[in-house]
Amino acid sequence: MTFPASFRNTLLLISLALFGLTSAQSADWPRPLTDSHGTQTLEHKPLRIVSTSVTLTGSLLAIDAPVIASGATTPNNRVADDQGFLRQWGEVARQRKLARLYIGEPSAEAIAAQMPDLILISANGGDSALALYDQLSPIAPTLVINYDDKSWQQLLTQLGTVTGNEKQAAARIAEFDKQLAALKEHMKRPPQPVSALVYTAAAHSANLWTPESAQGKLLQQLGFTLAPLPAGLHTSQSQGKRHDIIQLGGESLATGLNGQSLFLFAGDKKDADAIYANPLLAHLPAVQNKQVYALGTETFRLDYYSAMLVLKRLEAMFG
Repeated sequence: MTFPASFRNTLLLISLALFGLTSAQSADWPRPLTDSHGTQTLEHKPLRIVSTSVTLTGSLLAIDAPVIASGATTPNNRVADDQGFLRQWGEVARQRKLARLYIGEPSAEAIAAQMPDLILISANGGDSALALYDQLSPIAPTLVINYDDKSWQQLLTQLGTVTGNEKQAAARIAEFDKQLAALKEHMKRPPQPVSALVYTAAAHSANLWTPESAQGKLLQQLGFTLAPLPAGLHTSQSQGKRHDIIQLGGESLATGLNGQSLFLFAGDKKDADAIYANPLLAHLPAVQNKQVYALGTETFRLDYYSAMLVLKRLEAMFG
């Protein structure tokens, strides 16, 4: 059967409307995107994004990207809610009916069942599904994102480009920058330099945030100086080569925590008290002078939501 041209044109217009490809949007697409696997082309603005990385998901939600499902971590742990989503954006995920793909171990079947038109993978970290790249890339365009070598603002900007939500990304960053500038102008900083870390009392260990980490970059934006590591310090990188953390344990723990003040990310008062109670850390200046500051359990990963919480807590401490 041959349809008249007018009917075919109507069908075309309906299709474009369904896919959200207005004339203004289609001018920006197709769009080439490059990652560690090369360059690929997104034919249209994505409408069904699957995030295999719980770290990336918060930034996608912050820019109103159409993320429909996400990998998760262990529910109800120190950083996650009952869904296994990070606490700082868990309620936003609930409101937007974000589906949980799996807990921990990635599943190509669960991802495929969501019928995504874009799949995002983190390049490293505990939430990386990089091992499944060859299984996932035939399902939909699959992009590998590095988050361990950039600020959360740089990550947000990158994801804005990937999703076509550049304006939303810029607006979120501008909102944060305004509050940061106001806080930086009048805050009274504690003794410098500082060490930023995640402390695990049970394992007598810590992950120290480097100047390349999102946490380190945020503190430096606020005018803090990060303490350099002592020369020859023995550290571990059991999570692979990462730019954002240095693992401290055993004798290196006390040696590596050489800041005059300690900032605990992914920690609360209980974690600060555990540092004060550790006899092997009792000689540290930050411990002796009671300059250990907990920034909240929602700050394990920095995104728009947790970065705003950090500003709020620093305002309360030093504003």
